[in-house]
Amino acid sequence: MIYLDYQATTPLAPEAREAMLRWLAGPGDGDGFANPSSSHKGGRAAAAAVEVARDQVAALLPKDGRVFFTSGATEALNWALLRGAEVMPDGVAGLSIEHAASLQCLERLNATILPVDGEGVALAPDAALIPENGIVAAMLVNNEVGTIQPVGDFVAAAHAKNSLLLCDAVQGYGRVAIPDGPDLIAISAHKIHGPKGIGALWIRDGVDLPPLMFGGAQEQGMRSGTVSPALCAGFGAAAALAAERFDADAAHIEHLWSIARDMLPEWTINGSAAHRYHGNLNVRREGVNGLRLMSDARNIAFSLGSACGSGSGKVSHVLRAMGVSEAAARASIRLGWGRYTTEAELRDGLDAIKQAARLQGGN
Repeated sequence: MIYLDYQATTPLAPEAREAMLRWLAGPGDGDGFANPSSSHKGGRAAAAAVEVARDQVAALLPKDGRVFFTSGATEALNWALLRGAEVMPDGVAGLSIEHAASLQCLERLNATILPVDGEGVALAPDAALIPENGIVAAMLVNNEVGTIQPVGDFVAAAHAKNSLLLCDAVQGYGRVAIPDGPDLIAISAHKIHGPKGIGALWIRDGVDLPPLMFGGAQEQGMRSGTVSPALCAGFGAAAALAAERFDADAAHIEHLWSIARDMLPEWTINGSAAHRYHGNLNVRREGVNGLRLMSDARNIAFSLGSACGSGSGKVSHVLRAMGVSEAAARASIRLGWGRYTTEAELRDGLDAIKQAARLQGGN
């Protein structure tokens, strides 16, 4: 299988896997299985590994806040919005193209939905739509079309109304610079070659956010539940590697972007060509059915949009928010590549997709 679905998840980095192994110990393999909340030697070692990982993850984030490990970005976003609305109760607003984990919280909170233009970039903040003493959600990189949002503009607009800014940075963390200014930032390990099952919520110093879950208060008094040293170590190693390889990864992704654009001249880009992360290419072609294309090119892993909604049969809410017709949305596919994608894999994968599209009679 040729893997071109990096927005859904990324391959686990060998360095992250290696970092996890000690903390997956079994009988006779040492004390790496110890509970990091325990006060004995093994527990203290596990707790120290968690803190090393926390520092590695924090190194790619603003300096004036703390990292709290969660089960993933979905939990982090739910925590920020649902619990944050309790302490900032005067209104919530968020972009129409937010990930479902945010968007469903926004709907539950009867939030004001902020529009985007036809290229999938948020319109300039309208002060009349920004709540006072509330929360504003603005993602950094859209997961379906790759557009980069003007988060700084929304930070300024939110702070002018004494509101908090929540940034879903899942698709940008480790890939593009995280802007200063957000009060809450959600990230996920498995989007940067770390393990699934762990993410984090970064909380700016001075922001008073209630816990989401109660119990032993293991995670700095803010999140109950036994912390996994293995998952933390994998996340930390992946973050450290992303920092180390930031420029090299970016150059590789730009090279692959140029190849893909040259090979798909007859396909229309969904979203801005200028304001986007170039590891994401969402395209459409008249006469093509994206779902059938996935079946016809079954040895190539790509998607129709968010993996979270891929089985729903619904048209992408992101494309519809951009004004893309239902027919054009159903003719769209999302391609993603990254650190471990080779040029040969990309060329072979795109050739297979193009051949399948021709057999459908794509114009």
